[in-house]
Amino acid sequence: MADLTLPILDLSRLDAGPEAARQFRDDLRAATHDVGFFYLTGTGISPELEARLHRAALDFFALPEQDKLAIENVTSPHFRGYTRIGGERTQGKVDWREQIDIGAERDAVEGGPAFNRLIGPNLWPAAQPELREVAEEWQDHLIGVSRKLLRAWALALGAEESYFDANFGEPSTLLKIVRYPGTDEPEPQQGVGAHKDSGVLTLLWVEPGKGGLQVERDGTWVDAPPVDGAFVVNIGELLEYATGGYLKATNHRVVSPKAPDERISIPFFFNPALDALLPIIELPADLAAQATGVTADPTNPIHSLYGENALKSRLRAHPDVAAIHHPDLVAAAAI
Repeated sequence: MADLTLPILDLSRLDAGPEAARQFRDDLRAATHDVGFFYLTGTGISPELEARLHRAALDFFALPEQDKLAIENVTSPHFRGYTRIGGERTQGKVDWREQIDIGAERDAVEGGPAFNRLIGPNLWPAAQPELREVAEEWQDHLIGVSRKLLRAWALALGAEESYFDANFGEPSTLLKIVRYPGTDEPEPQQGVGAHKDSGVLTLLWVEPGKGGLQVERDGTWVDAPPVDGAFVVNIGELLEYATGGYLKATNHRVVSPKAPDERISIPFFFNPALDALLPIIELPADLAAQATGVTADPTNPIHSLYGENALKSRLRAHPDVAAIHHPDLVAAAAI
């Protein structure tokens, strides 16, 4: 399978003068209009922080099973904590990976819209207290990177630089620390199945030298190998919605590595507040003429309210958590 040729964008160019910044914004717009994916360098993440997070991920997955299961996500109504291998689904099929989900650290909210049930505290492993420190440091840095990218996108799309800041509210963030174990199966196996991200922006760190990510292009799956020192960045369904389909969320998946190899990946999702309505951007005429509309999929409607997208995604991915903690939502969805 051929590798996907993705553009490599250097975020530091935004601080290299007006012409460099303008060119970066043009490249950003083009990359996400064409394929929805690109590589991002110049984020200011230090090799030391990368190494600490990588080490923490390896140490977490090496913990005894009872230590990981002590924070299993089936104990969290907020879909936080550890998911064992085979505990998550994409389009109804089992994903072959284990992970820990870490969201914004907040108190649980009683009542209100159903998506408020996603708000709450994280579950941290008592056997590895250092995980929280490095995970929160990583998230803090990527929040800054995400805001900088979104301000560049706003200008590139003909909006005010503050467009996303003004419409996001208090952002919803999610960090997943994921391990894909190797498999001996002769055919490619579903590490995580084909999907589009449900929000706005994803920044993915992948263990150096570890492939497996594939992007759908013209009905064909194409490899998107990692680039040293770069994040893989892709947009989600909500940014497609906000641009009337000018920017496109793209199907992607991960194929399991061959045993005895394994793969660590750490995606970070940056999204609006759950109750934030992201309105359609009024694009300049030349861009609006290239907007093909939001992808129509009756099995996967895109909602303008982020919380409805997020809840839809979590209920589908974790039916066991939904059945234990939210049987009323499961029943309502079945009607």
